[in-house]
Order: sequence, then structure tokens, then C-alpha cells
Amino acid sequence: MRNNLSFGILAAACMAVAAASAETVKIVLKNGAELRGEVLKERDDAVVLDLGNTVLTVPRSEISILEKANAAAAKTAAVQGEDIYFVEPSREPMTVEKNVQRVAESVVQIQTASGLGSGFIINKLGYVITNQHVIAGEREITVVVYRKKPGGLEKQQFTKVKIVAMNGFLDLAILQIDDPAADTLPFVPMGDSEALTQGQEVFAIGSPLGLERSVSKGIVSIRARESGGRWYIQSTTQINPGNSGGPLFNARGEVVGVNNMKAAGVGVEGLGFSIPSNVLKLFLKNREAFAFDPRNPNSGFRYLPPPAPPQEKTKPDSVTPRI
Repeated sequence: MRNNLSFGILAAACMAVAAASAETVKIVLKNGAELRGEVLKERDDAVVLDLGNTVLTVPRSEISILEKANAAAAKTAAVQGEDIYFVEPSREPMTVEKNVQRVAESVVQIQTASGLGSGFIINKLGYVITNQHVIAGEREITVVVYRKKPGGLEKQQFTKVKIVAMNGFLDLAILQIDDPAADTLPFVPMGDSEALTQGQEVFAIGSPLGLERSVSKGIVSIRARESGGRWYIQSTTQINPGNSGGPLFNARGEVVGVNNMKAAGVGVEGLGFSIPSNVLKLFLKNREAFAFDPRNPNSGFRYLPPPAPPQEKTKPDSVTPRI
């Protein structure tokens, strides 16, 4: 009797230790489906999961991201709020393929009556960043979000969208998805554009020419290229109309730029320009200065240009005769 009791206590203790040592993971498959369960065994070619009602062997060749629960908790704790955007200092670099898996759902398409562009979500309030020229003069704006579900990709359209702030000189705008579901949407952290170096790999996600969820990769050509009194990140990342307002990411999956324009011309390729994320941060922190007033589309102060200096009249005898 004592032996049986001792054996029962020992078995229960072993089960408790096993339960305590079991590690919960989140697995994202290459088809976008997500699995959550306890790891029973990790092999070189597969991961064996206990899903609660069944045991499943998942081939590693089908796994895009494997995230452990303690790593996810540490990641959540590492996300730091900075005004209305977030930074994540401990974020790990990944390949473009894996980065797309973790940030693509935060990239949105902006639809208006006159065209479309791209944007990205920066917080749980549903704030979306895009270019001012994408929504200039528009009052009815639709934000399209692409969510990964077990059955495939799900497209969500949000038609209740407010313009929070906009600035034509910087060509930046803040939108807000006015919907209770906004707090469930994933968002992306902001990176430091001043930390970029020439040759560093970057990538963009957007809707060039309406081709939604398109990904393009390149390198930083130069961190600061002046044009019209502003400066841009010049990269070889292919961007086209429809990419406007979309994010430029670094290898850590942080937004380091807002795609803005490209050099046009026959045979001209690989000359894309993005607004640095540090310029965007200043815009976000000073958004009250650019607050949008729906009663006055040209809200904000408008200053008249200074008068031009008077031009000297040309004397008749100084006119060069035609020959």
C-alpha cells in the first residue's frame, strides 16, 4: 500500500515537473496560419506540439516564425511608448521573408475617390501614417487592412476614417480608424533613420499601381539626400505610384522611412526617396500645429510670400537686335 502511494506521489510530481517545463510557443506557418501549443519535442526536421485536443507534428520547412511564450512576453515588455508611437530596442534582425511575416499586417492600403496609396498603423488607437498628397482634398477615405487567418487572408475595410493632422510641405498625414476594432490591429515600431548606413538593406511594402501587398527590397544609397529644402533617404528599393505613404523597413522590421517619390524617366530605375522616420517623429510630436479642421481644409496659418524686389526697366537702346 505504501509502495503504491509512493509511486502515485512520484508520478504526480513527475507530471507536475513536466507541465512546468513544457514550453508554450506560437508558430506562424508559411501559408499564414497560426498554431499555439506546448512543445512536446523539438527535432531538427520538425516540432511536436500538444494542441490540447491533439498532438501535431509540424515540419520545420513549413514554419515561418516560431516564437516562444517567454520571448513574446519579453518582447511585449520591451515595447516602449514614445508619445503616440512605439519603439522596441530589443527587436531582433530577421530576413526580409520573416520580417514580412511579422509586419505585413500593419501595412494598409489607402483608398480615396481620386486614387490610392499606402500607409501603416503606429499604435492601438488606430493611427495610420501616410503621405499628405495621398489624401489631399479628400473627405471620404477608406483604410484596407489585410489580416492573416487560418483559412487564408482576410481583407477588412474601414470607412470611418478621420484626418487628425497633415502638412503639405513635409508631405505627411495622420489618419485615425474610428472603429472599436482598431485596438486589435497590429502596429509597427519606429526606428532611428539617423542610424542608417550606406549599403544597409531595407525593404518596402505597399500597393504600387494598385498591386496590393507588394514587397520590394533594396539598399540605402545615401542616408540624407537634399531636395527642395527637405532631405530624404535615397535607396534602390523599387517604389511606384501607390507606394506613396507606405513604410520603408530596416532588417529589424522597424519603420525608418515613409516612401514618398521616385526619379522618373526612360531607363531610370532604383532611385526611390523616403521621408526619414526621425522627421516623422518630429511631425508626430508636434501634430497639434498641423491639426486638421474639417470646416477649413486649409487649416493652419498661411503666410503670404514677401514682395519681390522691383525689376529694373530695360532701356530701349540696350535691347539686343535680332540678327
